[in-house]
Order: sequence, then structure tokens, then C-alpha cells
Amino acid sequence: MNTAFVSNLKRFRLAKSYTQEQVAEKLGVTAQSVSRWECGTTLPDVMLLPTIAELYGVTIDDLYRSTSVAYANYAQRLAAVFEDNRTAENFVRAEQEFQKLFRSGHDSADDRRTYGIIHHYMMKLCRDKAIEAFDNVITEGAKSDDTENIYWRTRHQKMLLYADVGKSEDTIREQLAIMESGSNEPEEWICLVAAYQYAAQYEQAYEWFCKAIERFPNYPSLYIYGGDCCKQLGRIEEAFAYWDKALELDSTYLDAWYSKGFYYQECGEYKKAYIIWCQIAEELTRDGYDIEAAYPLRLAEECKRMM
Repeated sequence: MNTAFVSNLKRFRLAKSYTQEQVAEKLGVTAQSVSRWECGTTLPDVMLLPTIAELYGVTIDDLYRSTSVAYANYAQRLAAVFEDNRTAENFVRAEQEFQKLFRSGHDSADDRRTYGIIHHYMMKLCRDKAIEAFDNVITEGAKSDDTENIYWRTRHQKMLLYADVGKSEDTIREQLAIMESGSNEPEEWICLVAAYQYAAQYEQAYEWFCKAIERFPNYPSLYIYGGDCCKQLGRIEEAFAYWDKALELDSTYLDAWYSKGFYYQECGEYKKAYIIWCQIAEELTRDGYDIEAAYPLRLAEECKRMM
């Protein structure tokens, strides 16, 4: 018989200030059963171990360790596991247990603080993994027509991630250095416009957009960024002119329709937005993108409720 296990059953119970009767009630057994467990006369059914561990705020493994301590609750213990070994699996276990705790209404300020901590650590883990994945694609480069679009989309996504974590200036400096090298690649110019836009520096983004369309007047995606910059600067007529220009150059460019739809919805012109969302959803469905069509359909329903 594992003496640490027997000792822990009593030690954890006392640490939680439970009586044998209270433990018995929570576990659905008799107080005599709890007493016999703590004396080592009998052992609890193995199927009860997860419930016992959760009750004492420990893991099942902790029940067998002589150095284990009882945590305030099981969510706190799983948070400690995640802090020690920061894997997605450990985070999900802790997240689920905290949600159970919150639903019970028995959470404390320290529980909410710890919940914030595990999300902070998970955010850093996700950020690092995302950058690693993006850098892998970028390092491989645009090797063929099949991967070129993915390459540039990855560059933009990494810039957006850097903006989200307060590193917009890094991407702006990198893109300015590329411009100084005399790049004649339109996508590099778009990246600089996007870098300024992600940093909410719309005047600078618009300035570089104007320089870019002088060089690349027939590049449709440029006009999307130009329109979006104008929208942020309050130049609405100009924004629509650029979005329309993008559609004139490429009628399948849904990004321009998205920009129009969001503008209409934001300014309360729900009927116009509704028509656009339905149109986008119809085109996506027709091309076989049923899952992607769900988002504009949800936006259409939101507008319909507001009409």
C-alpha cells in the first residue's frame, strides 16, 4: 500500500478544512469509508480518484506524492501544471476547469488573477509559434506561382501580428529599408502601405499609396488599401472611388465589397450593407466555400435585425 497516498487523503482533507462527513457527502460515500481510507484499511475505488483529486485541488499524481500540497481548487492546480509545462493541452485543461469554477460562482479574486496569468502565458506561446510558422513560410520565399500568393499573405499576417503586440514600428522600418533599396515589386509597396495602416498611421499610409499607384496604376489590391486609408481619414467619396477602381480591375475582388459592407454597417446604412453581405455569401457559396459564406451571412442577419 502506498503510504503517501493514505497520508495525503487525511492531509489534504485537513488542509481544506473538511470533515470526514463533508467529504463523504461530496463523494457520495459513507463517512466510515472515508475513515477507512485514511487509516489504510481499504482504498477508494479507482473511478473515484479524479473526483477526490478535484475535491482536494490536486492532480491524481499528487495523491501519490509525499511532497504534494492541496491547492485552493482544482483549477488553480491545473494552472500550476500549465505554468510548469506550457503546452496547449495543459492550457485547455486549466481553461475548462476555470470555466467550471466560474459557472459555480465560487471563484475568488485570486482565481480570476490566475486565469488572467495563464491566458497571458498562452498568448506569448501562441505569438511565438505564429511567428515561427510565418518565418518558415517567408524563409522559403515565393518559389512558384502556386506559393507566391501565400508568401505575400504571410508577410501581411506577420505585420498584423506585430501590430497587435505593439511592434508596428519594426515592420515599418523593415519596409522602409526595402524601399530604400529601390524595390520595384508592387507587393513590397503594398506591404509598406499596410505596415503604416496597421500602425494606424493613415496619413503616411495614404502618402505611400499615392506614390505606389503612380508606379503600379493597374494593381487592384493597392486600391483596396488606398480606399481603406481614405475611409479612416474621412475621405469617403475618395474611398469608394478606390474600391470601385479595384473592382473595375478585378471584379472578383471580394475585399473591396467587404470594405464597402463594413462602411455601410458602421454608419447605419443597414439595407445597403445587407445587400452586400448577401452578395458576398452568394458568390462564396457558388464557388463552393460554404463555411466561408457563414460569416457574411451572420453579418447580413445582424443588419436585417437593425433594418
